[in-house]
Amino acid sequence: MTTCRCLVQEGQISPERRASLETKLREFSTKLGSPSEVRWSEIAKGSGYTAAMPSTTSVVVVTADTPLEQPVRVQLLHELVDFWTKGAGCSVDEITAVIGDPAQA
Repeated sequence: MTTCRCLVQEGQISPERRASLETKLREFSTKLGSPSEVRWSEIAKGSGYTAAMPSTTSVVVVTADTPLEQPVRVQLLHELVDFWTKGAGCSVDEITAVIGDPAQA
């Protein structure tokens, strides 16, 4: 199963946007091998900072079912960042996105 872990600041993304992003992540994950399990974590308000200001950054980590060739990974990262920035209403500077290969046993 593909996993998607989303780390956001408390109150940063409305429940409606969060639901829409989760739907997009589930659709997107099928390109990586299978439907995803999406896990959300929130950083408590006042606990996350970037450059001495309250952080507005989202971290999205997706683990693929199979190893990806680098050109495919780059294309998928562009797609992920595009729908996340539109869906979350943030800039490209406010997302850290990772698409990792499955863990080696």
